[in-house]
Amino acid sequence: MKFLDKKLREFISDEQGATAVEYGLFVALIAAVIVTLVSTLGTKIKAAFQSIVSAIP
Repeated sequence: MKFLDKKLREFISDEQGATAVEYGLFVALIAAVIVTLVSTLGTKIKAAFQSIVSAIP
């Protein structure tokens, strides 16, 4: 019974899985920010190039 109790306490105190989840959340957040920035900048750059092309006679 002591063995089971010891293993259960080790399992509860193990934070390795929590760290992996935190890193996963950080990566997802960074990816979302990158996608948003690329989408926004892409639209603005496209508009800038279209105005340049329309200004050329």
